Amino acid sequence: MRAIIVDKPENQYQASVQLVEESQLPDGDVSVDVEWSTINYKDALAISGKAPVVRSFPMVPGIDFVGKVRESGDSRYKAGDYVVLNGWGVGEGHWGGYAQIARVKGDWLIPLPDGITPRYAMAIGTAGYTAMLCVMALEKHGIQPDDGEILITGATGGVGSVAIALLSKLGYSVTAVSGKSDAAEYLHQLGAKQILPRDEFSAPGKPLAKERWAGVIDVAGGNTLANACAQTKYGGAVAACGLAESMQLPATVAPFILRGVHLIGVDSVMCPREKRLAAWQRLATDLDMQLLDKMLTEIPLDEVIPNANALLAGKLKGRVVVKIAD
Repeated sequence: MRAIIVDKPENQYQASVQLVEESQLPDGDVSVDVEWSTINYKDALAISGKAPVVRSFPMVPGIDFVGKVRESGDSRYKAGDYVVLNGWGVGEGHWGGYAQIARVKGDWLIPLPDGITPRYAMAIGTAGYTAMLCVMALEKHGIQPDDGEILITGATGGVGSVAIALLSKLGYSVTAVSGKSDAAEYLHQLGAKQILPRDEFSAPGKPLAKERWAGVIDVAGGNTLANACAQTKYGGAVAACGLAESMQLPATVAPFILRGVHLIGVDSVMCPREKRLAAWQRLATDLDMQLLDKMLTEIPLDEVIPNANALLAGKLKGRVVVKIAD
């Protein structure tokens, strides 16, 4: 089978498309014929070696995949069932989605929801599923459309794009933050009412600023997250799910103790199965699938490596789906 292999011979990090034997697949109770995968920020780091994402070598990266069950030792799945995988350390410590066959634990899989095609499932991917978890976090905190604007950082990325589409359909007024000067039409098509430049958030700011946002979904961290918290209205909530700018949070406690702002961490990798199922069912009903076409680029497996480097350079927008099946 064809697969992208990341290896480190003689301490030289490298990624390439290779032919590998099915017998090399790791242990697992479900084998899946992979049809589609996608490129996430973590995948790009794994391919480039710019962060220690890969924990063992050789490794097939790809934290997402969708495909048809080939063999199953798990009673929940049978041959021919379509299944989705997001996270669980796949593509980091266990061979992932950039291969024509994957063998994984049944606990890591969920059924592909009705109403979502395999291709659209990877247009959503971990990014879109994370966006849904963030929306659910704001809802759980009680943030309603009438409460005010929702700020979305990293708006042209996968999480940001899907978050805008979801919130807009649910009736929220969305303000998007982007560093791409040519992204306005794209973001308006997804449903953003207002677009602000990234520079407005990326510089150090005040501990407290004018109250502007009822809620925030942040993928950046760093000064951007600190400024978003400082601008959040009394009793508002900030869902933080990424570190595209920085792992640091150069903030004070002022927004939290003076305005009762809630900072909510959102993890998609080890998220419990029941919550995953709920998020994917919500995506099937709350996401306008036609909007996915506006954010979708399709590539073959051979183009994953150059596109991963382009993603890290900030040259991609929306979602890239990878056709794995011949």
